[in-house]
Amino acid sequence: MGKIVAEQLVEMLVEAGVKRVYAVTGDSLNYFNEAIRKDGRIKWIHVRHEEVGAYAAAAEAELDGIACCAGSCGPGHVHLINGLYDAQKSHVPLIAIASTINTPQMGMGYFQETNTIKLFDDCSCYNQLISTAEQAPRIIQTAIQHAISLKGVAVIGLPGDVSELPAVETNTSTQLFHPKPVIRPSDTELQALASIINEHQRITIFCGIGAAEAAAEVRDLARHILAPVGYSFRGKMSIQPDNPFEIGMTGLLGQPAAYQAMHDSDLVILLGTDFPYDPFMPTENTIVQIDTASERLGRRAKLKLGLCGDIKATIQALLPLLNAKEDLSFLDSQLEFYAKVREKMTIYIEDFGKEDLIQPEFLAHEINKQASDQAIFTVDTGMTCVWGARFIDGTGQRKMLGSFNHGSMANAMPMAIGAALAHPEKEVWALCGDGGLSMLLGDLATVKQYDIPLKIIVFNNRALGMVKLEMEVVGLPDNETDMHNPDFALVAEAMGFRGINVHKPEQVPAAIRAAINHPGPILLNVFTNPNALAMPSKIEFKQVVGMAKSMTRLMLGGKMEEVFDTIKSNYKHLKEL
Repeated sequence: MGKIVAEQLVEMLVEAGVKRVYAVTGDSLNYFNEAIRKDGRIKWIHVRHEEVGAYAAAAEAELDGIACCAGSCGPGHVHLINGLYDAQKSHVPLIAIASTINTPQMGMGYFQETNTIKLFDDCSCYNQLISTAEQAPRIIQTAIQHAISLKGVAVIGLPGDVSELPAVETNTSTQLFHPKPVIRPSDTELQALASIINEHQRITIFCGIGAAEAAAEVRDLARHILAPVGYSFRGKMSIQPDNPFEIGMTGLLGQPAAYQAMHDSDLVILLGTDFPYDPFMPTENTIVQIDTASERLGRRAKLKLGLCGDIKATIQALLPLLNAKEDLSFLDSQLEFYAKVREKMTIYIEDFGKEDLIQPEFLAHEINKQASDQAIFTVDTGMTCVWGARFIDGTGQRKMLGSFNHGSMANAMPMAIGAALAHPEKEVWALCGDGGLSMLLGDLATVKQYDIPLKIIVFNNRALGMVKLEMEVVGLPDNETDMHNPDFALVAEAMGFRGINVHKPEQVPAAIRAAINHPGPILLNVFTNPNALAMPSKIEFKQVVGMAKSMTRLMLGGKMEEVFDTIKSNYKHLKEL
């Protein structure tokens, strides 16, 4: 018997470098599943929920350059959507196999029918349905090429009956191409940029994930023009390490130093960043931006000059055109202020909290201190993201993954599954919120089924902490943000792996050591302070008023104890106001 379309698909995925497919099998996926079993070079990872599969694949794709997930017709497609949106917005190369109903039933309102083209169109860079065996190799190759070249989600719709058709060879290319062109602004544009930089003295550099491969060049530029260097969350792990010019992050997760430097400077240079929070961007100074995606230029700030270029290649071509700066006063003042900010941060980690009110800053700091220099961290959206951003340091080898653009809950544990399967040689830490973990709790069974050695840390504050803060700063008393949680450690034990409850601050260091030394999966359920707040790098007066209003409403509602707990827990923040 000759090769069928499903087997052809598997062969082409193998050639593209796919190692795993994350999916729930069944229905129209069965021939694809069988083709993977027969081939033996791809591992089928049986997740409990397709959303988990999409997140796991997205993490693997971000780390290794390509990955694959799948969902069968109808509900399986819909379950993929959230993870695919995240992957598309994070610009990671991901293949999604959307197997669907047999072609004769299409358009008839058949059981579990979905329109894959309409459904996936907004969360993909390529989205096509294979209707014939002749189409199959060309669509598969084109999908993979789109994912790699455009760094996005490529969806392959595959009807069940087409997957079992005899395969047809194509006379077009089936190999993949990985061109690496040198992209930089023209000589005229570089000279214009150099002229702007040469005529300004107070300059700040702000870097995003697009500058990740140019960390050394960014340092060279900063040294040459005596500029402090801030960075986005996604840029932190690459730009922070060994950087004597770094001044931290700005934005909702950052601290005041980068915000102040960007606003005090005469010129801000944006490198490889699509930082979304434009209220944190300066408006009165000169701004230039460089990015390979020219469609992003100027959409967050008013630019003097916007250039298309790879950051490394652009800086290398730019440096010979720049005059070396000699006045250290601006750089020194910003570094001095950043040093004071970092010194103040020690207040948070020195306050351990108390029983069932462990300070989350202390917990994150302790993880940072004990984790490997090569560790991979995943963070849930919300307060856990704040603690990871502020207290997990880059080493040049660490990675941090999260739903930084899509901002979804529940991503940390699924992403950790993909990261750990792709890199079993590294420590993988899933920093989970209790709300996030609860949302996809069932896939703890997947962690056990494949004995994935995750270190799952639950920041269990018994609340939707970020939502609570959002409500309070606009003057609303928090409502329906409290969570009645199960005993997460017992849940882990029920799933078949080790779980530890951590109630007291003095238990934290030993619990983290236990997690590091444990050979298999382990979950630490840490009872953190629900009233710990995360103040942004820029605090507006209306936010202070809003907090005061919400506290007043809580007092009038008889919730005096909660008001006092919030004030006592955050006296450090309040002193800064």
